[in-house]
Formats: sequence, structure tokens, C-alpha cells
Amino acid sequence: MNILYTTEAVVEGGRAGHGRSSDGRLAVELSVPKELGGEGGPGTNPEQLFAVGYAACFHSSLLSVARGRKLDAADSTVTADVGIGPTGRGGFGLAVALDLYAPNLSRLDAEELMHRAHALCPYSNATRGNVDVTLRVDGTQLGESDLARNKGGSNPEHDRTSGAA
Repeated sequence: MNILYTTEAVVEGGRAGHGRSSDGRLAVELSVPKELGGEGGPGTNPEQLFAVGYAACFHSSLLSVARGRKLDAADSTVTADVGIGPTGRGGFGLAVALDLYAPNLSRLDAEELMHRAHALCPYSNATRGNVDVTLRVDGTQLGESDLARNKGGSNPEHDRTSGAA
């Protein structure tokens, strides 16, 4: 892979500490949510940061695909819900739901853009096979993606990422 950009972040104190990017553009206080046994302090947490990053990257991928197909994705938004919990295998895992609101697109075009963006987005590619990702349009879950079907999406070790949870 030809790396085009690299960033660096440093965290002190883990989930209840603080983090910063090496260029100084990002600095955050971290707090552990009460649901994870923490105090639920005023800081953010890794799941919130991941949700913002994934939603931003996915939406950029979707907008790029829409432009290429001459579809009007203006005023669209992508919401990422990120959950964390025990895997049942001795560790913790993530689950993600990506929801598109696109008032200028037909349901069919919106679904196609979601599937195509999911194939293009670096976050989707990084999580494929490791994180359950559900795709939605206006809160309604999409069916299994062509990508998952073509990769044998029924095999959770091969590709757990699909339009279905």
C-alpha cells in the first residue's frame, strides 16, 4: 500500500486520561462511561471518537460516489452508532450502525450509494471481518450487501460486515 498520509496521537492515562495529536490540532480529555464502570465524567471516549471518524470518512466516500454517478447527495448526513461489549470469547468488540439521511435521493439510489460507499470507505475496509456493521437508510436496515454475498458473508470469520446485523 502506498501511504499518502500518516498521523500520530499520544494518550496518557488510558480511557480516563487525555489524548492529543502530535500536531496539536486535537486535544481531548477522556472519561469512562458509567455503562463501562466509569464515573461518566465530562470527557469523550474512544467510541465517540471512532463514531465521528467513521461517519466522516464514510460520508466522504458516499459523496464521492454520488458525484461520480451524478446523484444529488446535498443535505445528506451519515450517523454512526458505535457500541462496545464483550465478545463472549474473552475480549471486547465493537458493533457499528451507519445510517444515511438523504432527502434528495430515492430510496433505491440511497441504498446503492450506501453499498458502494461501504466498499470504498477506508474505515469499512479496516473493520470488514472484525466489526459487525449494519447499513441503514432513514433508520431502516438494508438487506445483505452484494459485497458480503460475494465474499461469503454467511461465514462470520470471513466477512462479518454486511447490510444485516
